[in-house]
Amino acid sequence: MNRRRLMQLVGAGALTARQSSAEEQVARATRATPSPKIKDVQVIATAPVGLRLVVVKVITDQDGLYGYGCGTFTQRADLVVPAVEKYLRPFLIGKNADRIDDLWQAMYNSSYWRNGPVLNNAISGVDQALWDIKGRQAGMPVYQLLGGKCREAVDCYGHASGADIPDVIENAKGFMARGFRHVRVQVGVPGMAGYGSGRGDVKVEKLHDAPVFEPEAYLKRAVKLFEACRKELGDEVELLHDVHERISPIQAVRLAKDLEKFRLFFLEDPLSPEDIAWFRHIRQQCTTPIAMGELFNSPHEWTPLIQERLIDYIRIHVTQAGGLTPCRKIAAMGELMGVKTAWHGPGDVSPVGHAANIALDLVAYNFGIQESYNFPDRVKEVFSGCPELKNGYYYASESPGWGIEVNEAAAKKYPFGSGERGERQQLNGGWGEVRRRDGTIIKQ
Repeated sequence: MNRRRLMQLVGAGALTARQSSAEEQVARATRATPSPKIKDVQVIATAPVGLRLVVVKVITDQDGLYGYGCGTFTQRADLVVPAVEKYLRPFLIGKNADRIDDLWQAMYNSSYWRNGPVLNNAISGVDQALWDIKGRQAGMPVYQLLGGKCREAVDCYGHASGADIPDVIENAKGFMARGFRHVRVQVGVPGMAGYGSGRGDVKVEKLHDAPVFEPEAYLKRAVKLFEACRKELGDEVELLHDVHERISPIQAVRLAKDLEKFRLFFLEDPLSPEDIAWFRHIRQQCTTPIAMGELFNSPHEWTPLIQERLIDYIRIHVTQAGGLTPCRKIAAMGELMGVKTAWHGPGDVSPVGHAANIALDLVAYNFGIQESYNFPDRVKEVFSGCPELKNGYYYASESPGWGIEVNEAAAKKYPFGSGERGERQQLNGGWGEVRRRDGTIIKQ
């Protein structure tokens, strides 16, 4: 046999040996890490500071492999719990926990009628828990599974409020001193139930016993607030304001025009979801940036606003849309249309939900801003690994998954209803009523 032929045979044998070795390695890896199956789905319902938080725990058939997801709909939390336990749990047991998007689609269609807040929050709890499991399997934080960081940390805004304008300005200066570059400012109207601010002790004539709100009084007060803020705080700080859907569509157009000269970072929720067609009129009239979406549940609400570039920031409560899986797609759509993200992030989002917000913030090129929340000690007692807020930035955990563990014994110390006061406790965490002087109900 000549030398050339011998070398060909040896080379072929080596190649065959390498292929065989690679195949054996794949087979061993497959045998060593079988796809986890969903063994159980549990709900952790807790209210460490009075706000009702719903966290879903998905447990797999692999020892020690589980995940947490936020499904918090604090105003109807008692309904999300059975939605998970009685409907999603039996639907999911035995299914493959690796197939996140497939399971999301299956859950979404499982009720036939869909896009309601209760079901969406239940789905979100499972969805985020599956992402947590995936991160724990990979030994990576979730943001790495989504493509890695576009930025080092997440820029946030603080909430400055007060019954009087000087109180708001002093509060805003406090946030600026702590490193915040963006501040939302809200001021009360004397004697009235303003959003995110005190009302003072002034008596207002009315024909009912409920809290009162008059849109025109609020509108005049808001313009005066921004005149004072720009004078006292200067032009460097970015100012935000939340209307909270409490005025009529034409009043919203006027307010956006009146505030244009103060160069807001954004004006939040000037219209209710029922009035989204009016965003075209705001866009035609002024350049005030608009954020919208806190109350959205359905793609039929956010799709036209993003597609037609009628808003500047999409501000969905992630669990209301169904979790991380749909919201990463919303962010991608926004990037194509020049719309930035500003996910809802108050105290009635669990630390798990905040971690999901931050993961989305880090990986989305079109990130805009993130609402911040300073986790109280009672919340940290229940949730270890809460996101870190420093100098006006959120920093993601580098631990696998969300980097959060839930102390279930501590959670049981704070059942729904604990720590709440007054009307919200009587209404199981729900909103009360606000009316005009004559008794007309106000959207909020």
